[in-house]
Amino acid sequence: MMHTAEELLQLQPVVMKQLQMIFEKSRVGHAYIFEGGKGTGTEEVMLFFVQLLLCENPQNNVPCETCRSCQRIKSGNHPNFHQVYPEGQYIKVDAIEKLLNEMSKTGLEEGRKIYVIHNAEQLNVKSANKLLKFLEEPEGVVTAIFVTQNINAIIPTIRSRCQHIKFQEIQRNVMIKELVVEGITQSMAATVSMVTSDLEEALSLAKDDAFAQSRKTVLKLVEATFRNVHEAMLVVHEDWLPLFKEKEQIELALDLMLFAFRDIVAIKANAEAMCTYPDLLSTWKEAALHTTFDKLSSQLQAILNARKQLQSNMNKTLMMEQLMLNLQEGKAFV
Repeated sequence: MMHTAEELLQLQPVVMKQLQMIFEKSRVGHAYIFEGGKGTGTEEVMLFFVQLLLCENPQNNVPCETCRSCQRIKSGNHPNFHQVYPEGQYIKVDAIEKLLNEMSKTGLEEGRKIYVIHNAEQLNVKSANKLLKFLEEPEGVVTAIFVTQNINAIIPTIRSRCQHIKFQEIQRNVMIKELVVEGITQSMAATVSMVTSDLEEALSLAKDDAFAQSRKTVLKLVEATFRNVHEAMLVVHEDWLPLFKEKEQIELALDLMLFAFRDIVAIKANAEAMCTYPDLLSTWKEAALHTTFDKLSSQLQAILNARKQLQSNMNKTLMMEQLMLNLQEGKAFV
């Protein structure tokens, strides 16, 4: 979703500046590990770096986008750029052999050759050992990039021969901005950006009617807890329990409830705080006026305890009834 240098700089400012400095100072290494979780832009930044290294006319450490090399990378047919993906559970020896064969062909163009191993944690020992000799003694000017979500899952012999480039989780304000550009409301963008740090997953959640209904039900229950325990119990039985039946659904709903009470804590501390539910800002401000930090702390703990009880397979109805009593500072019952 993000491709321009400016957008990538917003997404991964530290990594982008690091890679641009490496290029500017002509200190390009022979092997890198790009480590980052889903949605952190590892693939997009990798393509930017490859394009920059092979660009015929880079400007200010950014590829020109128009030269023959840039065009060939975009169309996926640059003879000096090769990518390897897992087949099933592993990256197989055959795939590495094919890569090494391609890299040694005399038909390749002059200059740097680059190969990328995607999901590098899926290299099995045989594949890794096959690659190791070439990694240590490449023919010509070669750069390897290993893309992974978990550097510790890559075998040590490869890990020790690479520079580690660590990608940061996507900044929440950047994600919200991107979601709004995609047509998501500010309120929904603020909510889903708390649930996941993966932009694509956040976009999918924001467009999901079931998630919107979950959000609405959770907020209805939170507002009922402000009034009295009887109204809260009614919402639990009429709305919450019929909607949230599976453990995963209840877990998400409890998280959404936790975020609501965290909003109130944040607003009580700072009226301009960034919220998970900005559409309920006036409600949160009113609630913040009529409570104390101690009570809010107890309420947050009560939700966290309910989450623990859910994991220990406590009866869901009993768990929710107890939570409502605890939120009202009533006595727990068993």
